[in-house]
Amino acid sequence: MSQRVQELEKEVTDLRGELAALRQSRSVPSGSAAPAMTAVEQSNAVTTTPANPSPGTSITSLLGPISLSGFVDMYYNYNSNQPASRTSAFRSFDAASNQFALNLVELVVDKTPDLTNSRTGYHIALGFGQAINAVNGSDPGGLGFDQYLKEAYFSYVAPVGKGLQIDAGKFVTPHGAEVIETKDDLNYSRGLLFSYAIPYFHYGLRAKYAFNDKYSLSGFLVNGWNNVIDNNTGKTYGMGFGWNPNRKISLTQNYMAGPEQANNNSSWRQLWDTVVTYAPNSRLSFTVNTDYGRGDRMPGVARPVFWTGAAGYVKYAFNEKCAFVTRYEYYDDPNGFTTGTAQHFNGITGTFQRMIAGHIMSRLEFRRDMSNEPTFLKGSNSQALAQNTVTAGLVFMFDSREAK
Repeated sequence: MSQRVQELEKEVTDLRGELAALRQSRSVPSGSAAPAMTAVEQSNAVTTTPANPSPGTSITSLLGPISLSGFVDMYYNYNSNQPASRTSAFRSFDAASNQFALNLVELVVDKTPDLTNSRTGYHIALGFGQAINAVNGSDPGGLGFDQYLKEAYFSYVAPVGKGLQIDAGKFVTPHGAEVIETKDDLNYSRGLLFSYAIPYFHYGLRAKYAFNDKYSLSGFLVNGWNNVIDNNTGKTYGMGFGWNPNRKISLTQNYMAGPEQANNNSSWRQLWDTVVTYAPNSRLSFTVNTDYGRGDRMPGVARPVFWTGAAGYVKYAFNEKCAFVTRYEYYDDPNGFTTGTAQHFNGITGTFQRMIAGHIMSRLEFRRDMSNEPTFLKGSNSQALAQNTVTAGLVFMFDSREAK
């Protein structure tokens, strides 16, 4: 024991000497030569290099809770009728025929609110191209201050239960199975129900509350259909109900009512919109959308006008890159209120989708529309009962939340 104590005392003395040498070497002024470390000193020196160096600055770290996303959507459309106007009839966004065209360029700045981190947020979506012109074209202010504004609203999550989100501003309509952005739509072209049965957007207030992952309820108070500047003194009211009993089935029921005709508060337009989706597995899904609208008045028509339609979609994903979607729709406009001619349509669309390099979506689509009236332009003067088109589209996408 005595011998072991002596050995330990000697080791402590050596360590004190090494520590004094290290202190002396660190106190050498800059510019003077520091004494070289002995082998023992080098072995006992503490490294200052972290085991896991911090990654370089990324877009995600710079933006923080704010996300930046967008896309560029372009296409080429061929119309077998060869219309002299080079425009395909009854199409919302991809109307240009027999030419290359720009559908939509969109840039989105988004900050999502929540109860935990920040109760306030916002969503701003700017657009340029044929789609945004169609969306804002009917608004009295759509070709002015908000010509390139698709959405702009502020959000607040009220501390009610699991959180009541309230949005104020311009936002897209809750109706329909289809959306403005091609990358999120089932087909490349938008169907007749999207184009004529429902509005594009609203301006005002909306609130949504999710009771749980199965039930949600929403309410709306807006100026009307497709207008930031109201065309009368009345307001449009609406509500929506969402039900997801399981992962395979979802149902959304929306209703809106209010005066929509200029300087007329007495004729109320009503719209019932239903969307049901069934996905038996991860590759196959079925969607059904029905719409019924009525209430507006037309000169020479004694009763309020109405319009109705139904659309069915089937999507099958072959793998992560390739999918095929077919759409059938029926649309009836007996008074010609929405399409300009008293008629009914039948349409069928087939779309093949392939993802390229992760952020490039390609779509090849055939579509045939048929009417009981010759309302499709053929050549320079003649009219036709049907219209066939083939469209090839490319969508280039980016999202800061996916940046590495």
